[in-house]
Amino acid sequence: MKKLLMLLMCCLTTCLGSTLFSQNVKGTVQSVDGDPLIGANIFEKSTTNGTITDFSGMFSLDLTKLPATLVVSYTGFTTSETEVNSSGQDLVITLSEGTALDAVVVTGTRGKPRTILTSAVPIDNLNAADLRASGQTSVNQMINFKVPSFNSTPQTISDASAHFDPSELRNLGPSRTLVLINGKRKNQSAQVYLNRTPGRGEVGTDLKSIPAGAIERIEVLRDGASAQYGSDAVAGVINIIMKERVNETVFNLESGVTYEGDGLNYAFDVNHGFKLGEKGFLNLTGDFYHTDKTNRAGTPGGDGLFGFLYSIGAIPLGAGGPQEATPGVLATAEQIRDGDTDWQRENPDLGMNVGIPEQDRYSLFANMGMPYDKGEFYLNGGYTFRYGKSFALYRVPWWPGVGANRDNNPLWEDRSQPFQGFQPTFESDIKDVTLTIGNKFYLNDWTLDLSVTNGSNDVQYLVSNSVNVDLGASSPTEIDPGGYKFGNTLGNIDLSRQFENISFFAGAEMRRESFDSRAGEEASYIDGGVQSFPGLQPSNELSENRTNVGVYTGLDFDVNESFLVGGALRYENFSKIGEGESRSNLSWKVNLRQIIGDNDGAIRASVSTGFRAPSLHQIYLSNIQTLVVGSDIAQQGTFNNVSDITRNLLQVPQLDVETSLNFTAGVTYKLSDNLSATFDYYNISVDDRVLLTTQISTGALPEGNSVRSGLEADGVESFVFFTNAADTKTQGVDVVLSLDNLRTGENGSLGFVAAVNWNDTEVDAAGITVPQVFADNDIDIFGREEVGRLESARPNFKASLGASYTTGGFKVNFNNTYFGEVTETHPSDMALDQVFSGKVLTDLILSYEVNEKVNLNLVVNNLLNVYPDELAGGDQDFNIDLGGRFRYPWHVNQFGFMGGMAKLGATIKL
Repeated sequence: MKKLLMLLMCCLTTCLGSTLFSQNVKGTVQSVDGDPLIGANIFEKSTTNGTITDFSGMFSLDLTKLPATLVVSYTGFTTSETEVNSSGQDLVITLSEGTALDAVVVTGTRGKPRTILTSAVPIDNLNAADLRASGQTSVNQMINFKVPSFNSTPQTISDASAHFDPSELRNLGPSRTLVLINGKRKNQSAQVYLNRTPGRGEVGTDLKSIPAGAIERIEVLRDGASAQYGSDAVAGVINIIMKERVNETVFNLESGVTYEGDGLNYAFDVNHGFKLGEKGFLNLTGDFYHTDKTNRAGTPGGDGLFGFLYSIGAIPLGAGGPQEATPGVLATAEQIRDGDTDWQRENPDLGMNVGIPEQDRYSLFANMGMPYDKGEFYLNGGYTFRYGKSFALYRVPWWPGVGANRDNNPLWEDRSQPFQGFQPTFESDIKDVTLTIGNKFYLNDWTLDLSVTNGSNDVQYLVSNSVNVDLGASSPTEIDPGGYKFGNTLGNIDLSRQFENISFFAGAEMRRESFDSRAGEEASYIDGGVQSFPGLQPSNELSENRTNVGVYTGLDFDVNESFLVGGALRYENFSKIGEGESRSNLSWKVNLRQIIGDNDGAIRASVSTGFRAPSLHQIYLSNIQTLVVGSDIAQQGTFNNVSDITRNLLQVPQLDVETSLNFTAGVTYKLSDNLSATFDYYNISVDDRVLLTTQISTGALPEGNSVRSGLEADGVESFVFFTNAADTKTQGVDVVLSLDNLRTGENGSLGFVAAVNWNDTEVDAAGITVPQVFADNDIDIFGREEVGRLESARPNFKASLGASYTTGGFKVNFNNTYFGEVTETHPSDMALDQVFSGKVLTDLILSYEVNEKVNLNLVVNNLLNVYPDELAGGDQDFNIDLGGRFRYPWHVNQFGFMGGMAKLGATIKL
């Protein structure tokens, strides 16, 4: 690895000393009305060499040879080809209105760029204007409201998962979507989603740490691509292309608040592009975002939790009850159960905070390119710091262990007042870093791209306003429970060449991954541990790493002007899947595309195999959490796959790689110059998915079992572990209909985009492997709740209809997104399953261009203040709503439950 990095750096250093290239062409891209087209794509035909226009519609491009042909495209306009015979030309290129199918994309092929229409696989292209028109703030939510097959929802009361929104393509889990920045692999986050949310047991990429202000466009490949990009690209690829614009400073300011008056937020970002020499650029983005918490807790009145504990005798009559107004008088268990206490009358929500956490984000991103004679040096990356504060379950005055020990609780400061209990907060400091340095060499007709990428995600936890009750008055109230860090370093060699009718590509990647777990301070885990999140113990502390080597090759063969056949092969070797074991894999892909008529549309299809290696997190993570276990609040242990308990005592096999078979077929068609449609069917089988098991009760193990005895002695009531739990089959349909640039009146323009995704996932029960110790004792390790989380916790049907109207300096975007029904699957009783009906969220975005420098906007998210259906809960089952503490679903989630929000903003250009 070191030798490879040294070789790459030597090449980069040599390249920096080269002389500047002289075959340069400049120009402007505009509409037929003479308006500059910002972010238009310009590529040198039959190469990967290209650029985009700046805010003035201007561009500058160094050509690899003369004469050359420039291919110019822009979403909603017809692609144009312009001949260039000499350097130094200053071109004016005019594009006529067309359809979204005409946009050029680079994702999905290692060869030459193609338009969405001529691509052999389905791709969504979201430019900066599309992202702003979504009305959303974070990148994951922008994609969520623009691409129906993508799902991402905010979480609450789920420890660190509340600070990372699990995001996924085609409902295949966060682990199976690969994220790239400028075509290079982005590191995953350090966080594993352990709570009972969508994506449980998975690891995703921290999309919240990428500022939207740094993004030129996002390309979403909706097809398996392991043969081209490697592990994790099972469901698809999200390629984030950063800005290259120069000579303009843009400020964006925005502030908003929910209809309920909470969740106050404000954001600011600035983007400036510097010109480096004659042809180079440096684009910088600074970003800040803050939001206050929201609260949508239920109002249980009586304490269903305490009523349950009292009914089974877990708490004796009167034990730990709160003081009443009369000094020295304690409330009875019956009063607490019925809500008949002074404290409950003053706190009908039992002190709960259920909503989005308080958050701060600070980001600095850069993108640089420096062309020179026969090549280009480039650099891109960024640093983001995010702080978040979410809330655990409120420790009411009669909470088990808390109420009885209140006299020694350091949080009870005013002893002249009754003990009020306390609500622990779960805070996180998240540092996300990514950096790529590379160089492209133009060697005659070959392009050689050498690069080094380093990225990391570091999560440090802090539990505040809480105590370790066993330490009594000596317990700190702000406790460090530890943290996690994940990082990777990649070296890439990519080679491509365009022959007369063949695009050839090949390359290699070497990657080193590392995962670190840091123990918390002793007060976080000793005895019973800190309330809400017992800290990571020294036995959980580790530092593990592995290497991966991948080699790939492929080609796209234009048999004639209308028929394309392509394919790719990729060999991967991971040095470590389990303890001391390596694993190799060979993935392949074949795709076909036939143009219809005179570039009116295309029929396309692809079939491919894929794979995903278990992440280091899934192999090595272990901890203890405070969760809902059955109908109780209890300690749950997570055992890693290499522990003696898992492998020897519980007989759990070593984790293996997931394998997949992906088939996609579809059609694209331009019905007119303004109207286009795409239809794609997909079918994805994934074998041996790595997932967390069901919560297994410690008491379910046989009497005398050493694991049971040890866990009961440590107060751990349940446990989970990672395993190759199930095989799944996912199929679905994506439909996109786009009507662009309908002229209305003298200056008006109207557009519509409709998109639909239907998705169905089925778990193969026969594919669930049960270790013998569990089979002998009739213990279900992957129960109906876990199956339901895969099959119905995300909407199986999602659709969007957006309308835009522009006249003069005024623009309106009116977006409607339908989130289909989801089901909360009860762990044991089908009669207690609850279906939450589909809902439509409406967003309204109004903007007015005061002048060329200032644009004002009003954004109203969830205009009609729509909420999910409320939880049934009540007397049916404490497990559903925690005795009324939760009003809206928290285990399954369509779109969150924040309600409507209004925001004012401005864009200022200097």
